[in-house]
Amino acid sequence: MPEATPGAIGARIYSRGMLAVYDVGVLGFNNHVVWRCPTGRLLQHYDTHVSGNHLEAGVGTGWYLDHCRFPVTDPRIGLVDLSSSALAKTSSRIGRYHPQSQQADLLEPVPAVSEPFDSLGMCYLLHCLPAAAQEKGGVVGNLRPQLNPGATVFGATILGDEGPHWLLGRAMLEVFNRTGVFSNSSDTVDSLASGLGAHLDDVQVEVVGAVALFSGVLSG
Repeated sequence: MPEATPGAIGARIYSRGMLAVYDVGVLGFNNHVVWRCPTGRLLQHYDTHVSGNHLEAGVGTGWYLDHCRFPVTDPRIGLVDLSSSALAKTSSRIGRYHPQSQQADLLEPVPAVSEPFDSLGMCYLLHCLPAAAQEKGGVVGNLRPQLNPGATVFGATILGDEGPHWLLGRAMLEVFNRTGVFSNSSDTVDSLASGLGAHLDDVQVEVVGAVALFSGVLSG
C-alpha cells in the first residue's frame, strides 16, 4: 500500500489478517449489535441501486458484491481501493465476474482506466477516510471520470459523535477514532447530504441505527 498518500491512514487496517475475520466481526456482529443496522438491510440497499455496469470503491471483502442481486446475469464490475489486500480478497471472491481492479487513493483524483460505469457503491468507506466531514463527498468528484452521466451513487457510512449511538457504539466509536481506524467524529447527516449534494442530484439519506444509507444521481 502506498504509505505517503492522504488515504493511507484509513486504509492501513485492511490487512490480510483483518480481512480474514471481517465478515464475522463487522458483518456478523458490529452491524447488528454495535451499529444496529443489519447486514441484510445494507444488502437490500445494494439490490435496489446496483447496476449491471458497476464500480465499487472501498471494496472490503466483497461480501455485498458476492451476495447482491445484479440486474443482469453477467455484470461488468470495477474495483478501486488503496488496499491491495482488499482488492485481492474481493477479486478472488467474485472471480466469476472477472472484475477489473485499480489501486488508488480515493482522496485524490482517480484517472479512468476503462469504459465508464453506471453505478458506484461506497459501503463503509466514508467514515474511514481521514478527511473533514464536508470534504468526503469529494470522493464522488475524484471518481467522476469513471462514471457515466446520470450514474447512480449509493452506499452507507457510520455517523459520528452526534449520531444515535448507544453505549457500546459510543465506546467503539471513540476507540476507532482514537486509533485512526475511523475518522468520523464530526460526520453528520447534514455534512453527508451537503458533501454529496455538491456532486449528486436527488440525494436521499436514511438513518438506520447509527448508519446513514445514501443514494443519488451523478449531476451533469
